[in-house]
Amino acid sequence: MRSSRKTGSSKLVKKWNKEEILQQVIQHGQISRADIAKQTQLSRPCVSALVEEMIQEGLLQEVGMGDSRGGRKPILLEYNYQAYAIAGAVFEGSALEMAVADLKGEFLARYRKRLAQPADGERVIEDLAAGLDCLLAESSLPRDRLLGIGVGLPGVTQRGSGTVSFAPSTGWMGSPIRQTIEERLEVPVIIDNDVNMMTLGESVRGVGVGYSNVVYIYVGTGIGSGIILDGQLYRGSRDAAGEIGYMLIGPVHSRRDGAYGVFETHYSVPGVKAQAKAFLSDLQEGSSIIETLIGQARQDNREAARLLDDVYRHWAYAMANIVSVLNPELLILSGEMVHIDEKGVKQIREWLTEWVPVVPRMEKARLGEEAGLIGAVHSVLEAFPSTKLLDK
Repeated sequence: MRSSRKTGSSKLVKKWNKEEILQQVIQHGQISRADIAKQTQLSRPCVSALVEEMIQEGLLQEVGMGDSRGGRKPILLEYNYQAYAIAGAVFEGSALEMAVADLKGEFLARYRKRLAQPADGERVIEDLAAGLDCLLAESSLPRDRLLGIGVGLPGVTQRGSGTVSFAPSTGWMGSPIRQTIEERLEVPVIIDNDVNMMTLGESVRGVGVGYSNVVYIYVGTGIGSGIILDGQLYRGSRDAAGEIGYMLIGPVHSRRDGAYGVFETHYSVPGVKAQAKAFLSDLQEGSSIIETLIGQARQDNREAARLLDDVYRHWAYAMANIVSVLNPELLILSGEMVHIDEKGVKQIREWLTEWVPVVPRMEKARLGEEAGLIGAVHSVLEAFPSTKLLDK
């Protein structure tokens, strides 16, 4: 390895050496120049010269003195996680959530906006631009320090082509949405399905940490899932894996009759609310329909108890189907499902035990609305590893 470097151009060798130094600093957290030289087998003068350049570039910073080993105390170096910033955004139904974060993924500023209904694709992009301007102003970040933004979108999202092949709620179907957003925001953009972003977030910071085979189930305006197999997010041959809203669970209709699938037509939040209106006339906007039904059932409202049981049963049907095919270690329940009470969780577990041979661990999502943002930010961190900063 060392001999091959000598044959390359001096500029390339310098970049390689900087990459080694940066990796050592990130790996150790804090490290001295002398220890970097030992770990990389680079000469001390070489390390000192390159470190000074990286300090000037803002990638490294001196953070104090280390322990003495018989001589002068060494000066410790640390990766400057504030050297650049990244942004994340998730659009789900009626709300736009945005954040700007440092290179550790720690949020520096948050932004949230309720969106007009029905959602309009062009208006959403303008809302993204306005939100990013607010975040940059609040965090005092110049735009040229922003590496990129991860954007979670509803529908079947084609990461490779940067298009959304199916998203009837926005009118983006087949349009080059990534390119459009990049041109408007003037930063690199990574797009993915919104539930995939939530799944990624819960897996790197939430209840999914430590699990390699996970299915994240989200019930909101629609119903979707994110699938992690052997530690990797599984998207399927055309990026449409996890679209469980199209399972044939509930009264079957042709998709030509509407944009939504059979399952989500009847058992998403709007679907359940539509059924509840037959006996509940005062459903409040923004309230949890599951919490409302639980409260009514406890007051001996038989219609509420019947609907609640029906919803739980049909959600459990979907879980049984998923478990039978994928055999995950963990099911993460999110969105409206986090409002299921202990009695409901117990009932769902009992049904699954009756229906499938192996029942996975089942946990409610921990991160709430932050899951998608954490995933969106993490998607940018994956696309821009620290060594790529040396190219800027």
